[in-house]
Amino acid sequence: MRAITIPQPGGPDALIWAEVPDPEPGPGEVIVDVRAAGVNRADLLQRQGHYPPPPGAPEYLGLECSGVISAIGPEVTGWAIGQQVCALLAGGGYAERVAVPAGQLLPVPAGVDLVDAAALPEVACTVWSNLVPVGRLNSGDTLLVHGGGSGIGTFAIQFGAALGATILATARATKHSRLRELGAAHTIDYREQDFVEEARRATDGHGVDVILDIMGAAYLGRNVAALATGGRLVVIGLQGGRKAELDLGALLTKRASVLATSLRARPLTEKAEIVRGVRDEVWPLIEAGRIRPVVDRRLPMTEAAEAHRLVESNDHVGKVLLTVG
Repeated sequence: MRAITIPQPGGPDALIWAEVPDPEPGPGEVIVDVRAAGVNRADLLQRQGHYPPPPGAPEYLGLECSGVISAIGPEVTGWAIGQQVCALLAGGGYAERVAVPAGQLLPVPAGVDLVDAAALPEVACTVWSNLVPVGRLNSGDTLLVHGGGSGIGTFAIQFGAALGATILATARATKHSRLRELGAAHTIDYREQDFVEEARRATDGHGVDVILDIMGAAYLGRNVAALATGGRLVVIGLQGGRKAELDLGALLTKRASVLATSLRARPLTEKAEIVRGVRDEVWPLIEAGRIRPVVDRRLPMTEAAEAHRLVESNDHVGKVLLTVG
């Protein structure tokens, strides 16, 4: 088969479409013929040599894909050759075929195009696992989503709104109208406005109940300041750095929590549990039309370098997909 390879870490032009060995399904795995793969910021880090795949994962980029099952390994039940699926991956989506643990497969939701389904697994699993079991987001809560125009952000806005939360989102001003269409009640231009002040204004001074944060260190102090009493800050990204000073007194006063999670390196059993939760609680919302995949554009897999440049520019809204065939 062919896959996007990285002979030497570097910029987007380090991505090379080349022939590689075909995957074989191991026990509990299926082979998916890939129709599309989602581009995630983790892919950019791996391309640069900063985020190697976990042990046992394919060396190729790609944390989610959609496609058709073409082979089934031993110990797999409930799936059939020819079935259209999308999948959460530890790697390997930027390829013509990929081996997937059966516990990380999802059926393509009714009403969703097979290619567009590639925009769902990573964001759905990340958002659901962080906002429900970790962030304990409830109807009537306020949720602040940083990076509202990203794939994670556009999904979190829709999911939080579907749960009955009031959504605040930070993004460039040019993206605000799109985010309001998705369900954001308040949009904040992070380059021109103080999100702490705006969050307090939007909540009559109370602060927000949950923050979904992709920035890490750069936003830590301000995120804690924006929290309501009993608030939960959930850190899922480190685009603004790894280390910052934390005022524990502010946390004590607010009885607040700072939580941090990652998804890629979790054990298969934990990933399978998250996928089950997504299938049970998120897929019905998608099939009811309350959440939809937000796709900025589709590009051929051979144009992976251009897709990475686009994601690095932050000019997109939602997901960028790479298609095969």
